[in-house]
Amino acid sequence: MQIKFLGTGGAFDVNYLNSAALLKFREKNILIDCGFTVFPALIHKNLINKVDHILLTHLHNDHIGSLPTLLLYKSIIEKSPRPVIIYPSEHLKKQLYTILEPQVKNPDKYAEFVPLDQFKGITAIDTFGQHSEGMQTYAYVFDEEEDRIAYSGDLGKPETLFERLDKMPPLRTCVFHELTFNAENTGHTYYKKLLPYLTNYNVFGYHCDPTQSPSDNPIRLVFYQSNLMA
Repeated sequence: MQIKFLGTGGAFDVNYLNSAALLKFREKNILIDCGFTVFPALIHKNLINKVDHILLTHLHNDHIGSLPTLLLYKSIIEKSPRPVIIYPSEHLKKQLYTILEPQVKNPDKYAEFVPLDQFKGITAIDTFGQHSEGMQTYAYVFDEEEDRIAYSGDLGKPETLFERLDKMPPLRTCVFHELTFNAENTGHTYYKKLLPYLTNYNVFGYHCDPTQSPSDNPIRLVFYQSNLMA
């Protein structure tokens, strides 16, 4: 299992690109989120041909903004098989359809939609309303052999993810958790809220402007880890 980030910034951190990652998992290449900078990043890094599965944490523009373009490119330019969009709930699938239909007309022509429960080793954690009021969001956990990767998505309450991890069978666990350095930004996790979890978990921060990291921040930021960047 290997994860490589295509970007580590938030919606407005354009210098660091939208947070998204390409995960090699059980012989699949899963693109986690597809914000408005992701399609250009995949093209520039010559990785777009690697994308065969897509998994979304939620439907904000910095997480799905270039998804229609990606789907059209795979069909029209690559002429490759339809990528599989893994969906954790019928509700999210229906919302995604509503977004895609004006742009691709028939989403099923460009993507195969498969429920997450058909994929062994992937767990969705429902984080409804914990990023934006009334919005459906998800964190995901990926288990392969003795290793585990947890990916928070946008999440203002980190205890939701860590309490679930605490109840899972122990594995070597790497947690990629979004964070903010602004305590007033309650839609994201203020970095100090992650400190209690550093003892038991290998935690990396993303979805932020790394230059704003204060001197007392002990959390390693994905942006500065060359082995984690695509």
